[in-house]
Amino acid sequence: MSDGRDTGDGRESTRPVRVLLADDQPLLRTGFRMVLGAEDDLDIVGEAGDGVEAVDLARRLLPDVVLMDIRMPRMDGVAATRAIIDARLPVRVLILTTFDLDEYVVGALRAGASGFLAKDVPAEDLVTAIRTVAVGEAVVAPRILKRLLDRFAESLPDPEAAPPKAIGVLTEREREVLVQVARGLSNAEIARVLTVSETTIKTHVGHVLTKLGLRDRVQAVVLAYETGLVRPGA
Repeated sequence: MSDGRDTGDGRESTRPVRVLLADDQPLLRTGFRMVLGAEDDLDIVGEAGDGVEAVDLARRLLPDVVLMDIRMPRMDGVAATRAIIDARLPVRVLILTTFDLDEYVVGALRAGASGFLAKDVPAEDLVTAIRTVAVGEAVVAPRILKRLLDRFAESLPDPEAAPPKAIGVLTEREREVLVQVARGLSNAEIARVLTVSETTIKTHVGHVLTKLGLRDRVQAVVLAYETGLVRPGA
């Protein structure tokens, strides 16, 4: 899936990743600016103090990635993410949350966010996540995902029931790959588990997303749990 950074001939763009910071706390934005500003391949193009401003700057600046606080005045991160995605901007959103069990996280993922992290994530993990999202991948913090899904486990379908019709379009191997994606594994980790090449896994993931009509692997994770293909703690 293209994120607007492809050169058009199959080569990845070498320009810096353009990042917009959206957080209502100036001190936190300063901290993020210091961490990200130390990286040669990251460029902070703007800062927003609320969701309305974040959407406006996303439209005007077209950053590659918006680092979005989930709780902000005037418009929260969920609504801001939805507005950005609905506008079909070539912009990806990485959500930051203070609490592991944030009731807004699922809403943010459904709105089209490319992932979410805790605000106390180590600096190197934050930098890696931004780079990952910028090239069209998605980031799901396993610790947050597990706790969040545990919270909503009672509302998930019975895994013993027949798989939903949508899942039926997948091959057995594609379903295996989807299960591993839902468990938070990277392509390289899935390749080791299934003893195939990482390129093969990338191809399978692409087929899964296309067949199920999903935008990225974050939506695949949500679908896998919502359909009962995978259960929290399994």
